[in-house]
Amino acid sequence: MPFEWINSVATWLMKKRIHQIELFMKYPHEIQEEVFNRLIFQGRYSIWGEHYRFNEIHHPLDFAERVPISNYEQLQPWIDRIMRGEQNVLWPTDIRWFAKSSGTTNDRSKFIPVTYEALEECHFKGGKDVLALYCHHYPDTRIFTGKGLTLGGSHQINQLNSESFYGDLSAVLMQNLPFWAEFIRTPELEVALMDNWEEKIARMGKDTIREDVTNASGVPTWTLLLMHWILEHTGKEHIHEIWPNLEVYFHGGVSFRPYREAFQKLAGPRGLRFMETYNASEGFFGIQDQPDSDELLLMLDYGIFYEFIPFEQLHREHPMVLQLSEVEIGKQYALVISTNGGLWRYLIGDTIVFSSILPYRFRISGRTKHYINAFGEELVVDNADTALEEACHITGARLADYTAGPVYIDGGQAGAHEWLLEFEQEPDSLDRFTTLLDEALRRLNSDYDAKRHGNMALRSPIIHQMPTGTFYEWLKWKGKLGGQNKVPRLSNDRKILDEVRAIAEKLRR
Repeated sequence: MPFEWINSVATWLMKKRIHQIELFMKYPHEIQEEVFNRLIFQGRYSIWGEHYRFNEIHHPLDFAERVPISNYEQLQPWIDRIMRGEQNVLWPTDIRWFAKSSGTTNDRSKFIPVTYEALEECHFKGGKDVLALYCHHYPDTRIFTGKGLTLGGSHQINQLNSESFYGDLSAVLMQNLPFWAEFIRTPELEVALMDNWEEKIARMGKDTIREDVTNASGVPTWTLLLMHWILEHTGKEHIHEIWPNLEVYFHGGVSFRPYREAFQKLAGPRGLRFMETYNASEGFFGIQDQPDSDELLLMLDYGIFYEFIPFEQLHREHPMVLQLSEVEIGKQYALVISTNGGLWRYLIGDTIVFSSILPYRFRISGRTKHYINAFGEELVVDNADTALEEACHITGARLADYTAGPVYIDGGQAGAHEWLLEFEQEPDSLDRFTTLLDEALRRLNSDYDAKRHGNMALRSPIIHQMPTGTFYEWLKWKGKLGGQNKVPRLSNDRKILDEVRAIAEKLRR
């Protein structure tokens, strides 16, 4: 059979990449030095490179002294020039595609340039490495005997320049895949790039029910939504009754902890393998390279040069910036990247914690803007996800989505954290769930524990159970259905809390 032959050849080709991965795991600093030198050499021919005299930069310390740390707002005037059609601004090759990243804290969209080099040497290379590592760990895999289900976003023509295009990263990637990739993925491109997500889920469900899906990838929220639609419209109980050869779900974009149990329930008795990736509009950064661990391997040969700001230094005017060789296990760092997509010393907005340094493995701990620190508690997303996972496990709950923020000190009453939780399966007791959540947070975060002492600064968490569909309706109201859009987990103000509660009140009427 042709698919059997394809599966044998594809798995053999994928395994050949493992030697190169092992090479950068063994010589990480040398590989990063090569990446740095190549970036500086290429970047010197851009307007940015001329402005910062890249021809005089010979070492990362020169680079750090000369080029400032930039966030999107500081880089936006340069990106706007490219979107209007000017080339050679941040990178010396033509840029025709932009990944639209709405993020989760700002209403305004970000447009990240996507160069040919970023596509080929970073995003596509990362996708191949995911498969290579999977084949390495599961040599009996048959994922290439069927099709891969991909939940992408949508793309539109950039009206500022008729020759440029923008869309969700997943859509940009699918639009630029080689023609043969269409034979091993589903649904067809026309459906995958639909804008209306309510129509899209229904169309995807109808079009993929009869396909032999062996692997799936996408943001967990929307993948679950599709699977629920398929089971509801077929009357089946488990997804393996629809796709009997489904082996693995490749996920990323948000922490998988709140979703794992829901996926296993849908998979049924046979279960499902999971593999995490860390792929953002700005680049492909990490892959889960060990089946029995949730750590991510830092991918060092994708045309990305890494620097790190200690979390406690993040909001200083002149923060300390470390090289890869200077990071320590267990400390939280904000990620700074320079890429073959023309981003230079760019503060991406994510925070990570290294779990090992030979090789460099890490966990995503949160976002630089996604935390609660209204009372000095410095609560980050990783704390929240872990505590919620524990409370769900003990009380038999399954969480669909959540967000949390501060309740400010009012008069003589201490402040609190307010949690808006939407359950797929409710806990046996919401009061017990609240106690368990609080206890886990106190154990995980010493600053939170100190503020909770004696209810002086922080009292017990306030939990509100949201009606089913609340967060879906909030995303719809914000115009953020589908793609890489997701619910912000933690906020340091009440804006999102008040918006979501307003949506919930309408649903209860």
